[in-house]
Amino acid sequence: MKIVIAPDSFKGSLTAPEAARAIEKGIKKALPEADTVLVPVADGGEGTADSLVAATNGRMVEVVVKGPLLEPVQASYGILGDQETCVIEMATASGLNLIIPERRNPMLTTTYGTGELIKKALDNGCRNFILAIGGSATNDGGIGMLQALGMKLLDAEGNPIGFGAAELSRISVIDDREFDSRISEASFLIATDVQNPFIGPNGASHVFGPQKGATPEIVEILDRNLTHWADLIEAKTGIHLHDRPGAGAAGGIGGAFQAFFPAATKRGIDLVIEYTNLAEKLNGAACVFTGEGQTDFQTASGKTPMGVAEEAKKHGIPVFVLAGSIGKGIDQLYQHGIHSVHSIINSPMPLEDAMNRGAELLEQAAEQVMRTVLAGRAK
Repeated sequence: MKIVIAPDSFKGSLTAPEAARAIEKGIKKALPEADTVLVPVADGGEGTADSLVAATNGRMVEVVVKGPLLEPVQASYGILGDQETCVIEMATASGLNLIIPERRNPMLTTTYGTGELIKKALDNGCRNFILAIGGSATNDGGIGMLQALGMKLLDAEGNPIGFGAAELSRISVIDDREFDSRISEASFLIATDVQNPFIGPNGASHVFGPQKGATPEIVEILDRNLTHWADLIEAKTGIHLHDRPGAGAAGGIGGAFQAFFPAATKRGIDLVIEYTNLAEKLNGAACVFTGEGQTDFQTASGKTPMGVAEEAKKHGIPVFVLAGSIGKGIDQLYQHGIHSVHSIINSPMPLEDAMNRGAELLEQAAEQVMRTVLAGRAK
């Protein structure tokens, strides 16, 4: 029996490859002769670079860049097997995970390090880019990234502004004469499922600002500052970002890509499915196991289990989801190809214990689901 194993990471507990191996162990306890095909995947967030690099026999490059608070951080980017395509996870340079909760402040955080990653990859000869922009700590409208790539943002006196969203209101002039010319020679594919506009009640500041440390008062300032930045961009480029879908992704960096880069957007999970050749690997499979840290109503918006299930449904293959926890709204998943959802938690336990025992719990859950599948087939 051929079984495809295509989980996402279990954030803070297991990487996607580790999760896939744990599921495989459980399946083989129930069916030792199973023909398992491991396809670790991601949805444009954490693990996207690892997934694409592994799928194409590429390599990771480690570099030091400025983090979201301008302190040095160890970041990385991937070079895919074609040796021309670079994949960057924004979170490795400008991620919320790089700042302890007490220091999170989207008025101060900058995307400068993400710009440095792009510059280093350009220096390395890359001209095709995939940007996974989930998990950011920033709300600066992408100005830090632009500053790192040579764009000068000047105040009313002609002096360069500083870094972070607090500085957006001071910008009077966008001087792109020294903006890295290699960008116009390159292509940028932005992996995100976020369709929020740049500003307004559904924009970057109101929707994502609070989780990055913004109080209600700061949210209003952030939105005003992004409005000022969007007005300047429109005057400079003619591009109206204010209500443009996806411009609010990752604190507005989505809008910076739309305005200043030769960029296109694609749902993260669709991009990963394409690069991992999941459709081809599903041929002849009897079932699919996928999983993630939490499965709930948000899963339907394009997270890994949903994308995997949509692809498997085309082949008529049932999909089983193993989840670290199960939240509200999973009923809507069943119409999209997911057969059933299973929690891996087998008894009351503290979250820390569950995360430390992730591989063991995932293996046990996979074994039990597989035994149920086999019992059903025996009837």
